[in-house]
Amino acid sequence: MTSRERILAAIRRQPVDRVPTDIWATPEVMQLLRAHFGEGVDIREALHIDGFDGAAPVYRGPTLPATEPGESVDYWGIRRRTAAIPGGTYNEQSFNPLAHAQTIDDLGRYAWPQVEWFDFEPMRDVLRQAHAAGRATSCGYQAPFFFHNQLRGLEQSLLDPLADPEFTHALVDRIGGFFLAFHRRMFETCAGLIDVSQVTDDLGSQSGPLIGLDLYREFYAPWHRRMIALCHEFGILVMHHDDGSCRAFLPLLADMGIDLLNPVQWTCPGMEMTELKREFGGRLAFHGGVENQRILPFGTPEEVRAEVRHCIDSLAADGTGYILAPCHNLQGITPLSNILAMYDEAWRYGARR
Repeated sequence: MTSRERILAAIRRQPVDRVPTDIWATPEVMQLLRAHFGEGVDIREALHIDGFDGAAPVYRGPTLPATEPGESVDYWGIRRRTAAIPGGTYNEQSFNPLAHAQTIDDLGRYAWPQVEWFDFEPMRDVLRQAHAAGRATSCGYQAPFFFHNQLRGLEQSLLDPLADPEFTHALVDRIGGFFLAFHRRMFETCAGLIDVSQVTDDLGSQSGPLIGLDLYREFYAPWHRRMIALCHEFGILVMHHDDGSCRAFLPLLADMGIDLLNPVQWTCPGMEMTELKREFGGRLAFHGGVENQRILPFGTPEEVRAEVRHCIDSLAADGTGYILAPCHNLQGITPLSNILAMYDEAWRYGARR
């Protein structure tokens, strides 16, 4: 099987020749792997990683505001600053452009992004080349709750639905409306070339949901339903990313038609892998799973290999329906030996499933 055939078969819960794999990693980790394998070596090929290729439209909108050194700004007006962490850096959000909005009129004065600011045509050649090389493709990211968090700030975004439901509906409608229009244009331009798209949101925390199911049903689920339907209209499979303990939302998300759940952070309440496979494995596939807070950064290679087998035995118990990957970006403090052990064990043990 090609990587694309293997990935798509796993998502559709069809037979595979081995458990497919993917990689999520910080730039520092990718630099470490390039140094290990040498210039010119395809890291994914060397590690037997199937993964996804992607593409994005070219921004041709208004000139973005000036930034300070170490700062960036995107077309939403969201600013980020580079922050040092052990083993590398992260771009941490430093400005929420709608933090002080109080009325629906305030929302009307905000410079909302427009679909016309983007050129989608260059994506086509990139995606054609990926398919020609036997690679699966993933494009697009629709996340109404997460962008509510980013535009308002996390604390304020959690207060909004309780303090001012009318304002919250107006804000989320603006976010969701842009996402639908943006992705429809993308899907039309790249018809037949996109295999997977993300309809996603970080609804879970380390210990439980960030919001109640009642608020999710009222403010965000209707948009998720429309976004999932849009993807399926174009024959595109839906990946749903949800960190932490998101168990409370999974029955509704499965009913709405998500195809692939990431990252399966099994150390969080309600996310035990065998149980998830038993309850939802007939309706969706899983992506991620390999524990990335303790085992990958601080365990031994043998503990990493045991974790890989644990994930495969749990999430590919029927021989399919699972794409093995770390359950978050591999961090710069992760030993090279552990990364090599993860993909070697996936290659060897995954073929025996």
